[in-house]
Amino acid sequence: MEVWLLNNLSTFALGAVVVGGIVVLAVLGSVLTRRRYPQTASGDHNDMVGVVLSMFGAIYGVILAFVIVTLWTQLENAENVVASEATAAAQIVRDAQAFPADDRDRVNRAVDGYVHAVVEQQWPLMRTGQGDYNRTAVKLEAVYQSLQAYQPVSHSEQTFYDQAVDSAGQVAGQRRARITQSGQQLPMLLQILVYGGAVVILPLTFLYGIRSRRIQLLFVGSVAALIGFSLLLVLVLDRPFAGELSVSPSPFKEGALSRFWEGPATSGPGVAEAPAPK
Repeated sequence: MEVWLLNNLSTFALGAVVVGGIVVLAVLGSVLTRRRYPQTASGDHNDMVGVVLSMFGAIYGVILAFVIVTLWTQLENAENVVASEATAAAQIVRDAQAFPADDRDRVNRAVDGYVHAVVEQQWPLMRTGQGDYNRTAVKLEAVYQSLQAYQPVSHSEQTFYDQAVDSAGQVAGQRRARITQSGQQLPMLLQILVYGGAVVILPLTFLYGIRSRRIQLLFVGSVAALIGFSLLLVLVLDRPFAGELSVSPSPFKEGALSRFWEGPATSGPGVAEAPAPK
């Protein structure tokens, strides 16, 4: 449900649903509480309610801050992983410029097929939290085979070849990290603390008596809006590859890799794999 909302609603629409829904429910709950228990408006229990509300609010604020910072760091890490993987793939292409024409073209075709498989086949699955290793396994193997088929002759070729092989290893490592991160989400215990905490805090604001109904509704609505925006942040940051505020595949289309996206694709679905070494 969470992933569906992120992928099918804009951030603005999602904010209207989450924040607006929480504010409406909170205001409605306050009105019903005041109507059912009119004595709460006198504020006779404000001292006790205020202490409890302050204590719970402080604890809940610390939990929310911890969760949001953690999720934001997770999003930044995912962006760094994607950038590192794309950079390593681009480095293979650059190093292959030192190879003979046939070997260079074979490596380029293999890298071309890999980046197209990442963006066109694997990325849509990652947006749903279902990253599939097999979607790019064959293409990555083709990159390795294209390098294994080449035998460097000169010292210069050997140097660039070693760098290309090292970059291929980085691609494989960052690929695994990227796919793993696409399936990560907030642990269940933290989800209970974050969403359950809102269920505890908001009803407490209903019991804080203020004689003016308008001021009380303003108080309850303000607290609800703050909690709603915090929960919205948790929701959009929890899945780093889903929604509008997500990691983009653009690094695989930039720099040395941009040549693979100019005009008709030279590889991708339906294009033959790089030949295996003989």
